[in-house]
Amino acid sequence: MSKLVTSLSLAAALVLSACATSNPDVIQRGDAQRMSQVQDATVLASRSVVIDGSQSGIGGVAGGVTGAIAGSSVGGRRDGQVAGVIGAVAGAVIGNAIERSTTREDALEITVQLRNGERRAIVQAKGAESFNSGDPVILVTTGGKTRVMRAPSVVPAAAPATSS
Repeated sequence: MSKLVTSLSLAAALVLSACATSNPDVIQRGDAQRMSQVQDATVLASRSVVIDGSQSGIGGVAGGVTGAIAGSSVGGRRDGQVAGVIGAVAGAVIGNAIERSTTREDALEITVQLRNGERRAIVQAKGAESFNSGDPVILVTTGGKTRVMRAPSVVPAAAPATSS
């Protein structure tokens, strides 16, 4: 029984380690302390989309191993072998489905217009901010990945006093 618990724990860890996010509120460690390019833009439209889950194979392998171990512990030697094969196949299918469903993300497709008139569309996971048509935003690009954020308020600098 402890083999089964160990295998299930390993399978869960492998599936969870394959998870990645496109959430704009989560910055990858490698992007910290790197200079990013910032562009001003205006939101033209925003719509809800879903980022499909990944199928790296880790979920299928982890599920297959877990199913094989669980199945092989059933009955005698011959019954255990048959159940192990069936368990491996069923576990692989279930593990793959779990990986795909745990890596799906609700997202936004945000269409913006840059100051030079060019239009861009960016898909990012839903974060803390919502975007409406006409909202001023900035596009922050780091390491080839772009995220959309609300533009910070800019207070005009006071003009220097002139002496006459």
